[in-house]
Amino acid sequence: MFTAADITRAGPVDAPVIAEMVGELLREIMASMGETLFRFDRIATESRAQGWLTNQSYAAFLARYPGEPRPVGLLTVYESYGLYADGTFGTIPEFYVRAAYRAQGIGSSLVAEAKRYAVARGWTRLEATTPPLPEFEGTMRFYTRQGFQVSGGRKLKLDLS
Repeated sequence: MFTAADITRAGPVDAPVIAEMVGELLREIMASMGETLFRFDRIATESRAQGWLTNQSYAAFLARYPGEPRPVGLLTVYESYGLYADGTFGTIPEFYVRAAYRAQGIGSSLVAEAKRYAVARGWTRLEATTPPLPEFEGTMRFYTRQGFQVSGGRKLKLDLS
């Protein structure tokens, strides 16, 4: 069984595997939705991850399954600000468990580690986004089991580049 001891905080040296897993996550989302929603450049993603992990503006946690050479899960978080949230809070931009390792407690262990990190930083809450589509109902049920509550509408974006 998977344990919290198998979760480690990533450092800049882990940027390549983080970029790889983010690419897997984005491809899975786009396949589910049947649309090209993201531009993904592995080299640029790796560079950003390395920079943010170095300056500590971004934290990443990796789940390592005993006996597996590569991490099997990833959760990233960064500090956000909002008057509506009573101060600083954490935003989870990427959360991914490789398909073969789902439903084994890995996601729950990653969220538990993110909660510990958030409490230690004095954040008021954690926020995550998932599309309000039937394809993501399982994701919604997972977040609800972890104690998350629906807090608003849909996530929107405006590309500036």
